[in-house]
Amino acid sequence: MDYLSVEEARVRPGLRLVLTRDGPGPWSEAAKGFFDLKRLPFAAVEQVAGQEDPALLDWTGQTSAPAAALDDERAVSQLIDILLLAEHLAPEPRLLPSDPHEQVTVLGLFHELSGRDGFGWSRRLMMLEGNLARQPEGPGRDQTLHFCAKYGYSPEAARRAPSRVIQILKQLSARLERQREAGRSYLVGDSVSAADVLWATFAVLIDPLPQEVCPMSRGLRRLYTVTDPEILEALGPTLLAHRDFVYREHLRLPLDF
Repeated sequence: MDYLSVEEARVRPGLRLVLTRDGPGPWSEAAKGFFDLKRLPFAAVEQVAGQEDPALLDWTGQTSAPAAALDDERAVSQLIDILLLAEHLAPEPRLLPSDPHEQVTVLGLFHELSGRDGFGWSRRLMMLEGNLARQPEGPGRDQTLHFCAKYGYSPEAARRAPSRVIQILKQLSARLERQREAGRSYLVGDSVSAADVLWATFAVLIDPLPQEVCPMSRGLRRLYTVTDPEILEALGPTLLAHRDFVYREHLRLPLDF
């Protein structure tokens, strides 16, 4: 993927998407998935994990990815706001169902997967906990401590995180099973929604896709991959099969970042 610098992107018209470079950051991959599924072209803007870029802070009000900006409009950095921008720019295919009950369900799953105390948040705390246990004093540990402060790490929160991950996986698995019993292939309703995109992209935090379609450094793949038997039991084969289905039918492979 070709990237613009923040300075280049700020003066460029059109749709720009700030993305984490050189790895499958799930929040970035979800944002890409929203726009790709709607066939909305965008210019990628570089964000390097762990760097506090003052130019990005000045432009978007924060230093993480993803963030999206359209022409001279104010940039948005919450994933739900990026989804709403995609829905506004290309109403079809809908990623938020028109049925009110289904829309509420998608938004609830959206938070469970990507929001504070959700699946991605909890897995991040688990990874921070693992890094702290392994890293000696030095730059690597300093960077981990920076992320700990940024994302609300505490030993108590990290201890709660695995049970939260298990709870969400069981919830997703049960919902998918009910959908399949009703003859439906998606998490909500009869068509792909933001919930499906989120699960497909956030599943990298538990079992990354194979190296040939998801190129990752050995260290990052090891960090992302879960070995806890209770979590793997809650995951089961159905959720991974659904991830593969969503990528095969709706998203792009191989991943490019």
